[in-house]
Amino acid sequence: MMKEWGMTPENSLDAPLLVTMGDACGIGPEIIARLWHQQAPRDAVVVGDLAVMRRAVALTDAGLALAVLSDLGDLARLPPRCLPLWQPEDLPVGLADAPLGRVDARAGAAAARCIEAAVALVLAGRARGVVTAPIHKEALHAAGSPYPGHTEMLQALAGGVPVRMMLANEELRTVLVTIHCSLREAIDRVTRDAVLQTLQITDAALRRMGHSRPRVAVAGLNPHAGEGGLFGDEERVHIAPAIAAARALGIDATGPFAPDTIFMRARRGEFDVVVAMTHDHGLIPVKYLGVEQGVNVTLGLPFVRTSPDHGTAFDIAGRGVADPSSLGAALAMARRLTAA
Repeated sequence: MMKEWGMTPENSLDAPLLVTMGDACGIGPEIIARLWHQQAPRDAVVVGDLAVMRRAVALTDAGLALAVLSDLGDLARLPPRCLPLWQPEDLPVGLADAPLGRVDARAGAAAARCIEAAVALVLAGRARGVVTAPIHKEALHAAGSPYPGHTEMLQALAGGVPVRMMLANEELRTVLVTIHCSLREAIDRVTRDAVLQTLQITDAALRRMGHSRPRVAVAGLNPHAGEGGLFGDEERVHIAPAIAAARALGIDATGPFAPDTIFMRARRGEFDVVVAMTHDHGLIPVKYLGVEQGVNVTLGLPFVRTSPDHGTAFDIAGRGVADPSSLGAALAMARRLTAA
């Protein structure tokens, strides 16, 4: 039987990590419940809806108590085997009635509200980083959100700072110049300034992660990195000049390399990170190695944000079989980054 405690401000821990519940109709709440059942993290608080998390705990047979916090400092006072929850105001009514595995505007609105609340807590210094469970872009759009995904929303909430997406696992890291747009539009967005900015953000982020001089490989856009202009001139006109400008700034960037081979070289240890021009160029190699340990990191934000390397998995939502490994890896990455 689940129990719930209403907590009041008193003793406090160091600022916790926040885990947003994601889309209520997807596997986000399930993998959160399962992760707490397996690991019982004591340094993190879930930002979400009480009824949705009750449903997730029951669905996964996790046997957890739910503790509704009125202050994040109450985390220190919780008993063992307890899932701590911070519930934002103004969440949609009846959210737990939204059908699992289906696009629902209420779920999109709630996911956005949880992200907004988590970012506000971090920017106020009350939490030290955010781990986001998967959201569904159609549900976000149905709720009236103007953002195509997490990255763009977080960027806006942080004041419009330039950001980039990095996907990482134990074998490979990739950073993207362009993300959520059509491939045709992405090609137009591959400019010298965009590539140079990506290289600067990447270099700064990896230095904060402990690399004294990160080795950055730059993948081309076209087959064979353009083959000297025979298959496109983006490498000659935009990418190579950006690499030269980055090197003049002291960044150890090299390329452009053929996209079909550079990821193998990085995986063997020749480079610390690969900068890719488009979403699928960069993400397919990392995801092919296994989504279980993949982590999405947003570079350039004034706070740490990580996320699992998978989506809402509507096809298995509600079956209680979703694997929390990638969420666990994202939480572990957030701990390392905030410690650094």
